[in-house]
This record gives sequence, structure tokens and C-alpha cells, in this order.
Amino acid sequence: MSDKRIRVLIAKPGLDGHDRGARVLSLGLRDEGMEVIYTGLRQTPENIAQAAVQEDVDVVGLSCLSGAHRYLFPETVKQLKTRGADDVLVIAGGIIPKEDIPFLRESGIKAVFGPGTAIKQIADYIRAEVKK
Repeated sequence: MSDKRIRVLIAKPGLDGHDRGARVLSLGLRDEGMEVIYTGLRQTPENIAQAAVQEDVDVVGLSCLSGAHRYLFPETVKQLKTRGADDVLVIAGGIIPKEDIPFLRESGIKAVFGPGTAIKQIADYIRAEVKK
């Protein structure tokens, strides 16, 4: 792997207005040496995918607390693919019921991190996956 910093886009799809976790993760990943772009609240899957392509990111991190993850996360993956960005690692966090994780994984979400996951654990996962 080169000395290029890992570029991560953190996004809050849908109408969920709670972004404390996304902001904490954004700062934590910056502290871990990554370049982080935070899109802010109430993003559409189309807007997220477009921003990911424009910013040439390695990773898209999606956060959802509203329960709309079963639609919004797979749709974001689909929008990335339609823009030729299927090599972007997509991870997720938020309040995700355990029974929904297999569905999300099948839909292209590579990992789901729940509340309380250490930022170092997420950063280590990202580094390992991007290195592949």
C-alpha cells in the first residue's frame, strides 16, 4: 500500500436527524490518520454515491438510527455500482437489529458496527480491507 491516506466518506442517509455517532466517528477516524468527508444529515443514496465518486473515496460509512437501513443502505450500494464505484468499501453503523445484518451483508455492506464499537476497531478493519 502506498503512503496515500485512506479517504472515508461518512453519510447519514434518510430523514434521521441524529448525527452524534457519525460526528464522533469522523473525528476518530481523522485521529487515526484518515481523511474524512462528512456529508451531513438527510442525504439521499444518490447524493451519497455522487459525493463518493467526486471525492474519490476508498470507503463509505453509512449511519442510520431511523430503521430505514434495509432500504437506504442497499440503495446506496446500488447507486455506487451504477457510477462504476463498486470497488468502494461500504460499511454501516447505527441501531441495526442483528437479524438485519445478514440481509445488509448480502446487499453489499461489508461490515456493520453497532453502538459502543471502539473507533480503533473500525479503523483497523478499514485499513485491513482497503489494503486488500
